[in-house]
Amino acid sequence: MKSIVILISGRGSNMEAMLAAQLPCRIAAVISNKADAKGLETARAHGISTAVVAHAEHASRELFDAALAAEIDRHAPDLVVLAGFMRILGEDFVRHYQGRLMNIHPSLLPAFPGLHTHRRALEAGCRVHGCTVHFVTPALDNGPVIVQAAVPVLPGDSEDTLAARVLAQEHIAYPQAVRWFVEGRLSLDADGHVRLQDERPGAGALLSPLPDAR
Repeated sequence: MKSIVILISGRGSNMEAMLAAQLPCRIAAVISNKADAKGLETARAHGISTAVVAHAEHASRELFDAALAAEIDRHAPDLVVLAGFMRILGEDFVRHYQGRLMNIHPSLLPAFPGLHTHRRALEAGCRVHGCTVHFVTPALDNGPVIVQAAVPVLPGDSEDTLAARVLAQEHIAYPQAVRWFVEGRLSLDADGHVRLQDERPGAGALLSPLPDAR
């Protein structure tokens, strides 16, 4: 059975979704850069090992990255999962875990990398918004896409209502991506392309708003 390490900075709702999904893997540890992250309590309640590698205690990003990698490698995971981990990781760290470092971003990448994605989608007048699970590369929010989930942007949406609709899809898409990986169906080839065994064809186009019935 493969093992994963999950990195969090706060509540860890995507971590909770993975626990609920009962994935066929061992969660070796949950690690946070913040000692007061609520998700640590949840992990402990499930009997999962936890650790804190506080970024504020390190004089540089490089020193923090090295300490974090040392803690991760102590558990020898097959996959490292960023689940609301709010730190930008350096190039050496990312390359160390190439092909086995996964993240979820609350937009349909390559649209709206970085912060405030829901606000920016509303300001841009998007009709469709969503989330993207991707392998992490040194370029921020720019790694090979594994799976995306889309939701309509509804009239009267606020940042909060749109964010909630996207988050519900994150809780479906992210456990699915991890499941594919730990089942040995998902990989990243030498050319940086995502490979998924037995991928099912899509069900057709997604349109929002819907066209008039004819």
